[in-house]
Amino acid sequence: MTDKKTILEHVLKDEITQILSYSTMRQIKEVVQTENIRAYIIGGYVRDLILQRHSNDLDIVVEGNGIEIAQKAARKLGVQVNVFKNFGTAMFKTPDIEVEFVGARKESYRKESRKPIVENGSLEEDQNRRDFTINALAISLNKENLGSIIDPFDGISDLEQKLIRTPLNPDVTFSDDPLRMIRAIRFAAQLNFTIVDETFEAIERNAERIFIVSKERVCEELNKIILSENPSTGFHLLEKSGLLKLIFPQLSLLKGVESKNGKKHKDNFEHTLQVLDNIALKSNNLWLRWAALLHDIAKPATKKFDENTGWTFHGHEFIGSKMVFEIFKQLKLPLNEKMKYVQKLVLLHLRPIVLAQDEVTDSAVRRLLFDAGDDIDDLMMLCDADITSKNRNTVAKYLNNFQLVRTKLKEIEEKDAIRNFQPPVSGEIIMETYGIGPGREVGLIKNAIKEAILDGIIKNNYDEAYEFMQKEAEKLGIVKK
Repeated sequence: MTDKKTILEHVLKDEITQILSYSTMRQIKEVVQTENIRAYIIGGYVRDLILQRHSNDLDIVVEGNGIEIAQKAARKLGVQVNVFKNFGTAMFKTPDIEVEFVGARKESYRKESRKPIVENGSLEEDQNRRDFTINALAISLNKENLGSIIDPFDGISDLEQKLIRTPLNPDVTFSDDPLRMIRAIRFAAQLNFTIVDETFEAIERNAERIFIVSKERVCEELNKIILSENPSTGFHLLEKSGLLKLIFPQLSLLKGVESKNGKKHKDNFEHTLQVLDNIALKSNNLWLRWAALLHDIAKPATKKFDENTGWTFHGHEFIGSKMVFEIFKQLKLPLNEKMKYVQKLVLLHLRPIVLAQDEVTDSAVRRLLFDAGDDIDDLMMLCDADITSKNRNTVAKYLNNFQLVRTKLKEIEEKDAIRNFQPPVSGEIIMETYGIGPGREVGLIKNAIKEAILDGIIKNNYDEAYEFMQKEAEKLGIVKK
């Protein structure tokens, strides 16, 4: 272990020396040494340095008053410091990095809460309370061993072997703070690491403890898993550990294949994760990834067996779009335009697929463009991702047909300007022309104009719309004032 550390420190020596020479770090180091107090860079920044991953967040643990050292360093750097007395932390930002200071501490927990009882402690005690060995690494800022890596749990070896384990007894680690169970899975997904058996088995044993963690914190970790390079890794681990059915039961219900009279349906859990991974190759849009995760969420609720056609999931897009609100509410996700965006994509995700199966008519394309609006490109990306057949010919056929749909969308958009359009004749014009107030008749005429434009009966311009308005008004027995 010592040889490994010596080799790594030698390899990283120039890099660590360079980091400690930066203006921000140089002045923090001077404050630490002038005050004759022991301090260390700790945690994720050190881990990412060894993994050669970029990080702008740096944590410094101080054996003493972290807030006081932060204030003195901020004065020296000429920046404003934010103090969080309740947490015993302080932080400031410079143009190149965000630095947080905290006093070294030891913690003890009560069974019903993940909020620890905190006491001042040493670096060793602070490293003992860290979640994983790879996050317990520290770099000294002290004069006698400046730049040395302190690694009491052989985290360097775990980084080399791509392993996630807890520093101490995993049952105690996860029972004390159950959020660490999802964090373990999140790091496995983000870093493409393996959770060691002893640690994973402890997650399985302690899964029920997750209920003492706030939904907001759970969802924060879920979002990080969704944004990872291969999000399916995280969701497979959540399912295997028993956590998924506790925190996201609707997704867990997608798992499994049912067979009847020799006919079976695909595993919609596996399909959904494949769609999510496919989207992850194309876009970092969190909400598009959520749409991928939820696009088939209503399949368990709509599943039926028909002797002739086999398994069907009729209307799962409509039911699924309605489920989005409840899921967002349950997980404490934002109930705003982001939710509406996900609802829209879930509702529309079959439309381009149906178009790709049939003859692509101008009318159908106009309606798709009108309903999708500015989200049409994201919808088409989701539809591409939704083709997960193992048959290469099937995939090629659908993707080629989607290209025809895209071409048609572009032609219709250029010709008819349908995206986000409003009928050229407004309700106000209808009321003014016929001397009537708001009511059913105005709505009927407006809707008829819209439908006529979408069906290609009239063009999207004022003159044709006004003429059509007159015909519709006549049908309803409305005359000009």
